[in-house]
Parts: sequence; structure tokens; C-alpha cells
Amino acid sequence: QVQLVESGGGLVQSGGSLRLSCAASGRTFSSYAMGWFRQAPGKEREFVAAISRSGISTYYADSVKGRFTISRDNAKSTVYLQMNSLKPEDTAVYYCAASSSRTGSVPRRDVDYWGKGTLITVSS
Repeated sequence: QVQLVESGGGLVQSGGSLRLSCAASGRTFSSYAMGWFRQAPGKEREFVAAISRSGISTYYADSVKGRFTISRDNAKSTVYLQMNSLKPEDTAVYYCAASSSRTGSVPRRDVDYWGKGTLITVSS
């Protein structure tokens, strides 16, 4: 079992920055590829970013490429999402995800564990 706890959400103005953290506990953190997903009101949960077990490979949705950066610290069992140049359309609940799948891209179908989410609101 893996427990994931997100933090760092809040209200930010358009163009601003936020950094999300997801602390993991339970099984060996480095055994999991990690990802971030988001869900806006009335919409499906969508992929945002993912990082492989070693941290060497990263993956991004086109909508956030160049603005968001995913990273991980295996010694601290934590994954981060640095979000810059935020837009009102980035407003959503952001979820941390862990996958034991061999692919590092964390497809939604391969997610084994979810965090409870943290709300990001970007005002215009």
C-alpha cells in the first residue's frame, strides 16, 4: 500500500507560479513511476505530467509543456510539480498518482494509487 499526500495548492493570479509536492509513504517510492493528473469542474480527469522511477524520463501534456516541470527526490519520497505562467484554464484539482507499471509515462489505466488532490485556482 502507498499513501500519497499532496500539498501546495491555493489561489494564484494568472501568470503566477506554484509548486506542488506529493509525499509518499508505504512501499519503496523508487519502485513507482509518478504522475500528476488534474480534474476541472465538469470535466474528465486528465494527464498532466509523469516521471520515471529514476527521474531520467519525463512526460508532459501538450497543454502544460514548457510551463510545468515534474521532478522527484527519491531520498525524500516526494514528487514535485513546478507550475509557471499559470492560466485560468489550469484551474483544477490536482492529483498525485503512483504506478508500478514498467512504462514511466503513467497512463491513467496503470495508476495503482491516487492522492486525495489539492485545488489550484488561477484568477484572471
